[in-house]
Amino acid sequence: MKQLFDELSFKISRETTRKYSTSFSLGVLALSADIRPAIYSIYGFVRLADEIVDSFHDYDRSALIGRLRNDTVTAIQEKIAINPILHAFQHTVNNYGIDWQWIDTFLQSMEMDLTTAEHSRSSYEKYILGSAEVVGLMCLHVFVNGDTTQFERLKSYAMTLGSAFQKVNFLRDLRDDYRVLGRSYFPSVDMCRFDLQTKALIEQEINKEFEVALEGIRMLPASSRLGVHLAYTYYRCLFNKIKRTTPQDILNKRVRINNGKKLSLMMSSYVQVKMTWL
Repeated sequence: MKQLFDELSFKISRETTRKYSTSFSLGVLALSADIRPAIYSIYGFVRLADEIVDSFHDYDRSALIGRLRNDTVTAIQEKIAINPILHAFQHTVNNYGIDWQWIDTFLQSMEMDLTTAEHSRSSYEKYILGSAEVVGLMCLHVFVNGDTTQFERLKSYAMTLGSAFQKVNFLRDLRDDYRVLGRSYFPSVDMCRFDLQTKALIEQEINKEFEVALEGIRMLPASSRLGVHLAYTYYRCLFNKIKRTTPQDILNKRVRINNGKKLSLMMSSYVQVKMTWL
């Protein structure tokens, strides 16, 4: 029965999420059960593309990402894929009417990682649009269950939150991106002279985005508000830890939040949302 394959495909997307991101998995668990599979499937697809460009160095990554693009188009059109992660993703895309333009923009950013080592302001903004902001839009489409009025009202907030998350990731992963992958995402920043002033300017930009994004989280449907707020709380905590870390230490180690702290954040986020917004 195809239903068994459908169930297996979503299960694999869920396990992919758990394997790669404890924090994101906790956020998804705080969503209503009926929308979790769709969010798992989006994360699974995003992770699949990210792994191609970041990890498959002994293979033709350009050919692989091109194949993923073609396979994704085919899966969405035919409403089936042999690849379980793609199968779950196409199901979500077709079920919620997710715009191909967002998927295409995401894949363009992944392709940029194969060709662009340093970014100008325009390429930086283009990369963030594709790698984070449109992913936020995909998730938002699930959160509002296709309600176009709600979607348009929350669209800019979802993009801003995605942008803030991505910039925190850039700071967290600065060592690996620069020293292992040879990438420098922040425009006009000389990594050989990454200092407190440069770091502070980046942090000011991120802080403003977090403040704006929180307004949008408060307007989300109850089914997704807690999960998104938990992700927000986690990233704010990570961001605060990064702010307390010197530029030199950021270049030498990856800043992390331990699992015990993540569980604590989950509980505090639950209390805040329940007491304040529900």
